[in-house]
Amino acid sequence: MERRQLPADAPRRIGFISTRFQGTDGVTLEARKWAHILEGMGHSCFWMAGLIDAPPERSHAAPLAYFNHPEVMEVQDRLFGVTFRSRAVTNQINALTERLKDEIYYFIEKFQIEVLVPENILAIPMHVPLGVAMTEVIAETQIPVIAHHHDFAWERERFTLNAVNDYLQAAFPPLLYGMEHVVINSMAQKELARRLGIPSQIIPNILDFETPPPGIDDYNHDLRREIGLSDDDIFVLQPTRIVARKGIEHAIELVRRLGDPRAKLVLSHPAGDEGSGYMHMLRERIEDARIPVVFIADRVGEQRGLTTAGRKIYTLADVYPHADLVTYPSYYEGFGNAFLEAIYFRKPVLVNTYTVYARDIDPLGFKTIEMTQLVTNQVVEMTKRVLASPALREEWAGVNYALGLKHFSYAVARRKLGARLSNLYGDAM
Repeated sequence: MERRQLPADAPRRIGFISTRFQGTDGVTLEARKWAHILEGMGHSCFWMAGLIDAPPERSHAAPLAYFNHPEVMEVQDRLFGVTFRSRAVTNQINALTERLKDEIYYFIEKFQIEVLVPENILAIPMHVPLGVAMTEVIAETQIPVIAHHHDFAWERERFTLNAVNDYLQAAFPPLLYGMEHVVINSMAQKELARRLGIPSQIIPNILDFETPPPGIDDYNHDLRREIGLSDDDIFVLQPTRIVARKGIEHAIELVRRLGDPRAKLVLSHPAGDEGSGYMHMLRERIEDARIPVVFIADRVGEQRGLTTAGRKIYTLADVYPHADLVTYPSYYEGFGNAFLEAIYFRKPVLVNTYTVYARDIDPLGFKTIEMTQLVTNQVVEMTKRVLASPALREEWAGVNYALGLKHFSYAVARRKLGARLSNLYGDAM
């Protein structure tokens, strides 16, 4: 494949590759933000994934790249939770790898890609053949790469027992010439260096703090009424998927202990893809707590619109302005998009001090209601104090927004992405 030689400061054609660029998962959201920033810097961005909603003229849909593709799932099911793989399984991996390499080469040639941005596919082995294919294409072409790593295999218990450690060592992630590795928190940076000797730079999750948040308008003014809340109710928002690591049982306990019949817990997202056991447990907790909980996932989407029944669909940006308190009691997060969203929309937030928050976010001075695995009397009393004091909420909102602007804005990512490109192409970027 012939590589074009351009001046170091020339606009680049940048290709994002992942299993999925669709919906509101963290990888998709952060990739879109990076693309917005890079395009603002004069570059052109293109997309390849198994599940994709980018414009066809700028994207290549490769169904085999999706982690839930039947052929991929069949192989993946034989790789984890076991210690042995047969030669037949190895042959399956190799065959899928070759087909995926064809797709990647086609993508590069079709859009004349000059820089690749693999989004998490060289970090978490949800699609082993895709990670191997990506690694081999990089080795064979030496195309410049900014590898964006969100979650690593060693951060997920389900990948601990496996029959593909040879592949994990080679491709998750690889240490190859012409690669810039980017992680989203300091723990990942240290572990990547310790385990694999790979240097990396931190670009945290970001939001457009330079642009003030939208508020209540003619479209979303009726949201409370539409979801069954009154103006006097205390709107407690849990803005995450319903999966076990989000610790939603703590939000239920907090609302119960507030002891205020006006307090309503609102869950904005659907259940995740980790089984139904957690949802069943939450419904039992809700029944025991005897508190009102409102599930609105069917009314929240990526864009405004109408349901099949003709009811309004709202975005998260429509929901946040109505909230009185945001709960974020996660046990583990790679970074914390919902935390940044709460800060951006100037809402008080309850945070469980998960490790990345404790190491990378809390020391910056954010004003939050903090809990450490338990909803204590102190946590309940602080929550009541915050809810009762508009002046305190406004003070916290001002401090938190200023810190978000300083540490987690697009300007931060713009500067750091520019530095990554400079390392790949020269100092004139």
